[in-house]
Amino acid sequence: MPRFSVIVPCFKVQGFLRECLDSVLGQSFSDVELIAVDDCSPDGCGAILDEYAGRDARVKVLHLPENVGLGRARNAGLPHATGDYLLFLDSDDTLTPGALRAVADRLAETGDPDVLVFDYARTYWWGGTRRNVLAHLLAVDGTFGAAEYPEILDLLMVVWNKVYRREFVAEHGFAFPPGYYEDTPWTFPVLLSADRIAALDRICLNYRQRRQGNILSTTSRKHFDIHDQYERVFAFLAERPELARWRPYLHRKMGEHCLDILAKPDRLPPADKAEFFRRTAELFRRHRPEGAPADGEVAVLEGTWTGYRLRRRAERAGRAAARRTERVRRTAAARARAGWAAAHAYRPLDERLVVYSASSHRGLLGDPAAIYHKAREIAPELRGVWVVRDAETAARLPTDVEHVVVGSRRYLEVTARAKFFVNDVNWPGALVKRPGSVHIHTHQGTPLKYLGADLLGKPGARLGFDVPQMLRRADRWDHSLVGNRHSELVWERAYPCHFASARTGSPRNDVLVRGGIGDFRERHGIPAEHTVVLYAPTRRDYHRGGHVDRIDPARFAADLGEGHTLVVRLHPSLAHGPARGLGLAELARRGVVVDATDEPHLADVLLAADVLVTDYSSVMFDHAVLDRPVVVHADDWPSFTASRGAYLDITAEPPGHVTRSYRELARLFASGAWRDEESARLRAAFRDRFCEFEDGRAAERVVRTLLLGEAMPGPKARVPGQAPAPGALFPA
Repeated sequence: MPRFSVIVPCFKVQGFLRECLDSVLGQSFSDVELIAVDDCSPDGCGAILDEYAGRDARVKVLHLPENVGLGRARNAGLPHATGDYLLFLDSDDTLTPGALRAVADRLAETGDPDVLVFDYARTYWWGGTRRNVLAHLLAVDGTFGAAEYPEILDLLMVVWNKVYRREFVAEHGFAFPPGYYEDTPWTFPVLLSADRIAALDRICLNYRQRRQGNILSTTSRKHFDIHDQYERVFAFLAERPELARWRPYLHRKMGEHCLDILAKPDRLPPADKAEFFRRTAELFRRHRPEGAPADGEVAVLEGTWTGYRLRRRAERAGRAAARRTERVRRTAAARARAGWAAAHAYRPLDERLVVYSASSHRGLLGDPAAIYHKAREIAPELRGVWVVRDAETAARLPTDVEHVVVGSRRYLEVTARAKFFVNDVNWPGALVKRPGSVHIHTHQGTPLKYLGADLLGKPGARLGFDVPQMLRRADRWDHSLVGNRHSELVWERAYPCHFASARTGSPRNDVLVRGGIGDFRERHGIPAEHTVVLYAPTRRDYHRGGHVDRIDPARFAADLGEGHTLVVRLHPSLAHGPARGLGLAELARRGVVVDATDEPHLADVLLAADVLVTDYSSVMFDHAVLDRPVVVHADDWPSFTASRGAYLDITAEPPGHVTRSYRELARLFASGAWRDEESARLRAAFRDRFCEFEDGRAAERVVRTLLLGEAMPGPKARVPGQAPAPGALFPA
């Protein structure tokens, strides 16, 4: 008996069907049967299904003699299912890699509940991906019933974002009715009947948003079917008095659902909208429980079609007026700010005022933060003011840090008067560089992949990126900080502007020169004796959205075995997209890995790591300062360089061993070769070249030479293969 029976009804989807089937049969969890139902499809679906059945015994194919529709095609597959759990997959959708393994693990963890609800992402025909906006509702432990956690009913009421215990479905006799909205009378009864529901906060399914061909986006009278489906839901409740408490909820849900269909311009023919409203209102009145309020959005169903239309027109007019008012307000505010800034521009520069920002105003981070802290220590006469993006970011700052919100009046005041500006990315274009002001650009580490003007030859990498505008902003730089001569050459090529390179070293790496392990391990409960493996992948420009899973973290963590902790840190640009929902968040919840993506300070994570595994992230240059092993996983190096470009062949001049497949990576760690003599030799040569100016005094050097105008020796050339002695850098 397989663990899963995946039922896939097929009708006129030959262009998407292979991708759907491959997403199931290619899962790492293979204890599955696939029951494909050819709903008398007039295209090549039947032949494709037979082809797959001929080469994979897990595939069963049913050819229906006539087209019966999506719901009844699912019903046709049900008697042939033998798995513990049922999963209904639409034939133009796909399972994400590792989905069934994650579902199986969650089922085992929660003791085989009746229903498991998982997350999904919408994938659009133009290439975009958007995670379910209500994904946070799935971050719940243990099992529950709908009465204990009614928020589960706020999720999209569809059949395909769940797995169902087959015996539970058979016991209750659940089946799909005919019609357009067949998911509604299945999902509500199932969830209300289930004693034990579990949730999985992981994207397990890609919900394809087709440009054309989506049934529910077709303009047709078939959308009147929603009324019959809710009649079935209320009939189900009427037969089960113990569920009577849900009538008010479902009554309102029905009204909201029908009004949503009515409001969408692509659903109902215009001539049929009045009839649809009247039928909805009649259904709403007929099933209204005694004492149930008809307020909020559904209040219009107590009135007439004319009243509904007038209300809709009023709402549209109100929104248009609000937009006009907002435009006027913004214009007036911009003029006021411009006047305020102009008034301060005539005042002399404040020679002691330093304005800081980092990572597009995200807080005290990176090189600017290291410079700021050192300035407070050795130059307290300097006034440091941080620019932050919003009030939420400001609330996370230490209470003694002076700050302004970008675009505010105080922001205009300090940027008009400041002598010094320190940033690791460009300042906004509206910031005017006054004569005599000094802009210090720290960058964000040593460059490996193409940046700046070098992106002009990489159209995919610079999609949505205005290179000429970026260079105009870089024209404001006076000083460009470099940690090695490689960076100096790259910055002068990538940013052909009039700045001076300052061989200071990287201020954010001063703490790494001092070494130690920090408090990251303790904060995350990592045993002191564990070997910490940090996996830090970068983004990919050959894939829209930037996220590509080159390593399965769950498999890697398992292969590392006892005595190891796998820490994962995604690229900052992927922190708030669907990347973490594809498994990382769930693995971190279960304690399989530690997710360090939100750790604000990279140095804290690096200090905790015994070894770094990365592909092409510039983190490798920072980690090399620690003189700890690095492994470069370069399984897609040709694709990466073709799409983005690189300033050096990191596979030819690596900081450690290079692997080109997961098998090589696993073997490297199993054998212990990741820290052998060859690894040390490669790392030493890498450090000689790229840690050249890292002596632990970079921040001090910036403060003394660039902010205070004092003399200070530059970093001494390191003896090849020799690490700097922290005691010599910081004498007692």
